[in-house]
Amino acid sequence: MQRRILPFRRAQAWRAFRKFTWGGDWALSLSTQIKYNLYWFFFDGLFASASDNIIVTYLTLYILALGATRAQVGLMSSFSSLSAALLLLPGAILVERYGHRKELILSLGGGIARLTILILALLPLFLGGLSIVWVAISLSVLRDAFGNLAFPAWMSVTADIVPMEGRGRYFGSRNFVMGIAGILAILFVGELITNSSQPLGYQIALGLAFTLGMLSTFSFGQIRDPKGQSPIKAGSSLSFKAVLQDMKLHPVFIALSLVMALWNFSLNIAGPFFNVYMVQNLKFSASMVGITSIVTTVASLFIQRRVGRISDRLGPRKVQIICMFLIPILPFVWMFITKPWHVIILNSFSGVLWGAFNLVSFNFLLSLTPDAQRARYSAFFQILVMLALAGGAAVGAWVVTKWGYQAIFLSSAIGRLITGILFLRFVRAEGGDSEFNNPQYPDDGS
Repeated sequence: MQRRILPFRRAQAWRAFRKFTWGGDWALSLSTQIKYNLYWFFFDGLFASASDNIIVTYLTLYILALGATRAQVGLMSSFSSLSAALLLLPGAILVERYGHRKELILSLGGGIARLTILILALLPLFLGGLSIVWVAISLSVLRDAFGNLAFPAWMSVTADIVPMEGRGRYFGSRNFVMGIAGILAILFVGELITNSSQPLGYQIALGLAFTLGMLSTFSFGQIRDPKGQSPIKAGSSLSFKAVLQDMKLHPVFIALSLVMALWNFSLNIAGPFFNVYMVQNLKFSASMVGITSIVTTVASLFIQRRVGRISDRLGPRKVQIICMFLIPILPFVWMFITKPWHVIILNSFSGVLWGAFNLVSFNFLLSLTPDAQRARYSAFFQILVMLALAGGAAVGAWVVTKWGYQAIFLSSAIGRLITGILFLRFVRAEGGDSEFNNPQYPDDGS
């Protein structure tokens, strides 16, 4: 009897896990093809999160260990955003004229962009002195550039493989597991770096990030593109002028793009410098920086699935408004941070707010982009965002050099608050009932 029960329980556990990878009960009625794609997209996110969390948390510290200055860190962020802005529209052109969305993602974002991480890890074996800093910065910029060249294709595929009626719940489940993967990666790598010599610990960390990134590339490679290799017909020529003329018909999307550009400008005044501040002024070790990042991720895990269900019922805009009026408090509080436990408490609140914001803002953007033109719309949106990030990082580098960290924290807080007010005033379309007639989310009690 016991022998019969154990296989049954294993089968039950496997079915429950498979259902979790689909985002819950809402997906049971979907076709086998859709559930297959949701399953592999789930694992793509899991491995990508582990890889990206290592890079986001420790790449700047690695470049500092190689001898970079605060100004160079700011310029690196600015150049990355600027290069990305230049490549987003070409990325949309590739999708609309040549198709092959999946192949574009795998070769550019999943291939070349991740290969730069391996080269960064090996860099100290071949270079030294001042030149290594600029080469490392160039590779980091190149990574972001190719990732963003693939972004319009990724947005277009994502919208097609995740049905509208369950996006909040699916991304809630996916983001939850991505958070767990990120926590484990950050914790393990932080200890590894702290207990290793520099820059060897960082090199091993980036080698691990490359390996995990390639597992993500493999998982995405299993997805079957619903639209195959055909070009995505958008109905009009694709040039910056044509895109602008077309978007005049959709003022809500234009308002969202402009407001979010200002939001990201404000964010990046301080964004590139939080980890630098912890290392240089608060004297944190790499593992301590990792722990503060983990606190943020853990806090976000507690609200991801709940926010997903709320977003599916009420629409993402209402949740986003709340977040945009609370997030400005975070950089303001940084002005008074002096001890590690201060950062841990603050990052607990930060994780809750950013976990909710990232989920609903992505879903809100999807709800405002028409299916046939999603690549060009997402490219236009990201171009504005990346230009804003570049400007914010450049301004932040100048301000921090001239007036110090307190000035960038205060400037970022004020900019975020102003943007929240503008979002409330000018971005009025409700998520889930957009101008493109997306269906209402069902209230199924899940």
